[in-house]
Amino acid sequence: MDCATESEGMHYEGDCIRPPPEACSILLQVTLGCSHNKCTFCGAFKDKRFQIKDDDIILSDILFASKYMKGQNRVFLMDGDALITPQKRLVWILEKIREHLPWVKRVGAYANTKSISMKSPQELIELRENGLGMIYLGVETGDDEIRKRVKKGSSAKHCLEMGKRVKDAGIQLTVLVLLGIGGREKSLEHAKATGEILSGIDPDFASALTLILIPGTPLYEEHERGDFKMPDEMGLLKEMRELIEHTNVSRCLFSSSHASNYLPIRAWLPEGKQEVLDLIDSALRGEFGLKPDWMRAF
Repeated sequence: MDCATESEGMHYEGDCIRPPPEACSILLQVTLGCSHNKCTFCGAFKDKRFQIKDDDIILSDILFASKYMKGQNRVFLMDGDALITPQKRLVWILEKIREHLPWVKRVGAYANTKSISMKSPQELIELRENGLGMIYLGVETGDDEIRKRVKKGSSAKHCLEMGKRVKDAGIQLTVLVLLGIGGREKSLEHAKATGEILSGIDPDFASALTLILIPGTPLYEEHERGDFKMPDEMGLLKEMRELIEHTNVSRCLFSSSHASNYLPIRAWLPEGKQEVLDLIDSALRGEFGLKPDWMRAF
């Protein structure tokens, strides 16, 4: 018998960060912060010390959702890296979701290369069988020099292998890449290498965001010193074009519809590849306007 009781509300701590596709999901905060939390461009979890929340709190939130969130059929496990939760506890969470929220069709979570590597292929299959249907992996770039500089904590090869491990387990995979992270100097090299790692992973979905420099982060400080310079709007368009040009996948929904981007794109690859390249070329020729800076956000 469950020992937790329904609370007066969800036990959220700090900002709730989730991928745009999870906007209508039940947000279940399983962990606080990010287990890596060293990326020089990210300020999302700097105010949180990483920890896995108590089972009683998690169950209380599930019970609250069972009463008040019956219209939402997806669950997203926050914060930045819920997959790193030990296997038995994570399976228990998924079982409680299935028990108390039987209408939920899919559970999603962020992951990184470390947390994926800590799960065996069979453990990932077990998670999928218990309802984990989507993993969001922040690849950012396929260029090892840039990955080292921004302290991603893994090589492009290891990142590719972990992405394929998720896919091989039958879990849908969304890969996140970051336009501008190579700066002006490495813009096209970053784009080419990122297209190549996308091709190797062959994700179900790929989402491109544009780097927004956040005060207080090491990369912002590099920018203030003049050591890092962002590509301008045209440079970012050329970068996205180069990325898509070098992306060869079996079937992937590519999107740049995030609020940070100047040009929103949503197309299935490979069939929509040439149409997307033609659209970017039209934008580069100035045939239509881009999103103004005041409308962009992280």
